[in-house]
Amino acid sequence: MIRITAVPALLLAAGLLSAPAWAEDPKPYPVEAVASFPAQQARQAVAVDADSFYAIDSRAIARYDKVTGAKVSAWAEAKDGPIIHLDSGVVVDGKLYTAHSNYPEWPMTSSVEIWDTTTLKHVGTHSFGIDRGSLTWVDYHDGSWWGGFANYNRVFDRSPLAYGNKYNTQIVRFDVDWRVAEAWVLPPELLEKFGDMSNSGGSWGPDGRLWITGHDEPEAYALALPEAGSVLRWVGTAPLDIAGQGIAWDRTQQGVIWGVVRDKQKGENRVTAARVQLP
Repeated sequence: MIRITAVPALLLAAGLLSAPAWAEDPKPYPVEAVASFPAQQARQAVAVDADSFYAIDSRAIARYDKVTGAKVSAWAEAKDGPIIHLDSGVVVDGKLYTAHSNYPEWPMTSSVEIWDTTTLKHVGTHSFGIDRGSLTWVDYHDGSWWGGFANYNRVFDRSPLAYGNKYNTQIVRFDVDWRVAEAWVLPPELLEKFGDMSNSGGSWGPDGRLWITGHDEPEAYALALPEAGSVLRWVGTAPLDIAGQGIAWDRTQQGVIWGVVRDKQKGENRVTAARVQLP
């Protein structure tokens, strides 16, 4: 089924115009809850490996046992340290890679920060400086690093023009030296679901789709690379017990995706896991 929005139906029927790929109705994906654990640091994102999940806050990380939810170790930035705003993370070969930015400062700067998962010792960094926006997530897929550079419509007192607009948000594929090899934008209909904010999380799923989140909505969105052009295809949506933010597919449990819930009113943060019924 094709949903016709701004394109006249008669022109489509006559073959003079074609509906954009992003206008296809996204497929709904059924889900079932798997786990939920309290985690103080679960404000920005979660990363996961075979035995642990890693709750990520702007300036703190904690490792938890994936079965019991018991905290194993923790790291926190010093008050005057260089880590300002951590976001989504991914575990690759025993290292936790996290997106980092100076949000909400301006001009926007970004980096990738790296920790040893056993000790939670900071072991590496790669700075992008002033680039395409604020780096909000990184993932490793099909031999390449991937990431999202967010831009926002929300206006900040200290930077009234700096963070807009969200239509400049880009999904990128890096080469081995963290240089952008390719870049895509998000379909307008999906960007509208982000309100004044932008893409917060991203993780490649076992279905070969890139799954992303916005800033607040309890959903994850499946994207496919386009056959041509620069607009990613929105092909599916899964309702999840999350609050936007960073997500992580579990590469050791089939079809399981992790996320975070932050309840500012109750002061309670949780890490959640759900199984998505993929085709």
